[in-house]
Amino acid sequence: MCGPELRTRQTAELFSSDVEIVEALRDCDFGSWKGARIDDVQKSAAQALQIWLDDPNSSPHGGESVVQLGERVAAWLKTLEATPGHIVAITHPFVIRAALTQVLQGAAFNLIDVEPLSAIELRFNGRWRLRLLGTDPEGTR
Repeated sequence: MCGPELRTRQTAELFSSDVEIVEALRDCDFGSWKGARIDDVQKSAAQALQIWLDDPNSSPHGGESVVQLGERVAAWLKTLEATPGHIVAITHPFVIRAALTQVLQGAAFNLIDVEPLSAIELRFNGRWRLRLLGTDPEGTR
């Protein structure tokens, strides 16, 4: 499954020709900042950017707040709790950060860096768990 944007669809099609488009996996709506580089936003709207970084409820760009993004992703994760097996979700760094903060039940959204094409595994077995690739937390006990 993947977000509706062309870049996520193209990436997902590298894994399967049968791709499910999931609206909840769309990138954060950055409103008037869409497509702008962060350096350009810093120059043109420094105060608004700082408000947005400091207050997860704010959306000075007219788009989606971090809280709204988190709610959208949390609702999607909830639908997966009864889904057996594995899924692969191709999405955007902000959506991944929102999923991680939901799973980790924390407000550390701005403390998580997700690079493009990152692979992060979230598992649900009665509760959500984050598994970092290349580690085996259960094998180290």
